Amino acid sequence: MSELQPRAFVIGSGPNGLAAAITMARAGRNVTVFEAEQQAGGSARTMELTLPGFRHDFGSAVFPLAAASPFFAALPLKRYGLHWIHGSAPLAHPLDDGSAVVLERDLAQAADALGRDGAAWRALVEPIVEHWPQFAGDALGPPVRVPRHPLLMAQFGLAGFQPALRLATGRFTSPRTRALFAGLAAHSFLALDQPLSSAVGLIIGAAAHLAGWPIAQGGAQTITDALIAQLLDLGGEIKTGRRIGSLDEVDADGAPILCDVTPRQLLAIAGNRLRPGYASRLRKFRYGPGAFKVDYALSEPIPWRSADCRRAITVHLGGTMEEIAASEQAATHGSIAEKPFVIVVQPSLFDPTRAPEGKHTAWAYCHVSNGSTVDMTSRLEDQLERFAPGFRDCVLARRVLPPAALESMNANLVGGDINGGELSISQFLFRPTLGYYATGTRNLYLCSSSTPPGGGVHGMCGYHAAHVALRA
Repeated sequence: MSELQPRAFVIGSGPNGLAAAITMARAGRNVTVFEAEQQAGGSARTMELTLPGFRHDFGSAVFPLAAASPFFAALPLKRYGLHWIHGSAPLAHPLDDGSAVVLERDLAQAADALGRDGAAWRALVEPIVEHWPQFAGDALGPPVRVPRHPLLMAQFGLAGFQPALRLATGRFTSPRTRALFAGLAAHSFLALDQPLSSAVGLIIGAAAHLAGWPIAQGGAQTITDALIAQLLDLGGEIKTGRRIGSLDEVDADGAPILCDVTPRQLLAIAGNRLRPGYASRLRKFRYGPGAFKVDYALSEPIPWRSADCRRAITVHLGGTMEEIAASEQAATHGSIAEKPFVIVVQPSLFDPTRAPEGKHTAWAYCHVSNGSTVDMTSRLEDQLERFAPGFRDCVLARRVLPPAALESMNANLVGGDINGGELSISQFLFRPTLGYYATGTRNLYLCSSSTPPGGGVHGMCGYHAAHVALRA
């Protein structure tokens, strides 16, 4: 693109930053993206974190919202090498009796598998699945606005705003189904007795039937690479290894600057450009619990007691609903869960590019309090051994990434918070303020997961922020 075209700048090359850049470029802007790290992608990166030839996703690893994202669907990402890989089921949840609850991709099959709770599950998620374009248009954007489909959103809100424990005990009769839903709801990083903890569980549960819970062939990096290829084809550019410490380093000359950063980083780089009232509100922004993550190079697949666990890329380890609730309560209240809820991803079972022939990778994390320094490795692995006896014998190497290590590799992961901030009611409604993407400073916008709709690889934060910038 010509230098005579109007310019735009983006700070940060995570999926939301790249979505903002692509949206601006498609509108005719000459876009430059600055990325602090040498490798673009933010949390959507793939690295050899353990041994040579073992490719691990640094942050996000499974992508239900990316596969269902209206923004991603509008881009020719397959042309740029992005291919989704699915397990035969999206999710397995093993139990102590040696069996596993499986969430099937087909909604009718899922309802059948859940037995007496099947009708209740179908009633909760079928409206989202059947009306996804309308639902996504309302749900994946600013919450304080008149919805285009008020009845659909009201139906979702009646269930989604409930604490997960209340919804699970009120709608489901089987402890197995309650455990399954508790694991889904725990992705909210909220205690399960808190309002809104059901919402995330319902959305990602519905996404399992809509688009599945796929991985990207070759790793999360292929999502980033496809987005960058699209941006480059639109005439944009990306400069890696360029950490922006101050907006004064960006020769914007009045052009919009969109920041794929959290409030803490925006305060640091924007300095006195922010209005005092807005800066004060950013300082009050609350970060959520952190992740304690371990990547594994394995000599063989995880030896699950339940064969059903080998059908799914994602496996939830937490036993009963009550046990998962206790784990999330500990993470949100600063204590230690002896039996943490653990999310496990086993990509090499379905994507052989992730490890040398005959070997495997695994990706696992549990929730801890923000900035926790407690080593959760043994507790996390005890949960793996509980449902996959002999797991430790398969480990060739491990890379432990506590909250501080995650933040050192991506400054947006403050205290290990991978969701861009706590999902309390106030921070759901005003994320990070009622202005959402607008900062009150001319030509300065926020486009990270600290804006609506929040965490997840979907690009919608960047997409919405860019449209606000284009309307200014």
